[in-house]
Amino acid sequence: MKISAQDEYGLRTLIRIAKAPSEEGLSIAQLSELEGISHSYMAKLTRHLRLAGFIESTPGRRGGYVLSRPAREIDISAVLKALDGTLFSAEFCQSHSGDFKVCANSTNCSVRSLWRVVQQAVDSVLEQVTLHSLIHPESEADHILQKLYDQYQPKSEEVVS
Repeated sequence: MKISAQDEYGLRTLIRIAKAPSEEGLSIAQLSELEGISHSYMAKLTRHLRLAGFIESTPGRRGGYVLSRPAREIDISAVLKALDGTLFSAEFCQSHSGDFKVCANSTNCSVRSLWRVVQQAVDSVLEQVTLHSLIHPESEADHILQKLYDQYQPKSEEVVS
């Protein structure tokens, strides 16, 4: 599995906006400078985030971007789906059919079962993580996220072989 640059920078942008002290928000230029990415790429990210309903722009010469709702109400699963989609979806198999119009394994595919379960596991964890969990210093965020991870660890008798 790979995390895309769009996922990484999109989350970091939301965290910057959530931490911003001003109610005017942060401009594209400010966000671009803080994250060390181009103005045009930041404009693309903020557009995605705005269209998905996570941020809104504030008017005026000193305007910028602010969260559209409290950080506690923004779950990371929804953010990542809006930025770059899911790891696995029903369309995945159709786009990986090789030279065939339909995948050779379309009626009986254990790999599809694996990807579906992986997606469910990722979703179940990320739906529990809010933007608020990520605005803390790393050590505190690590503690919060480790507790969440520990909840999802199977007991030894539950391990599938």
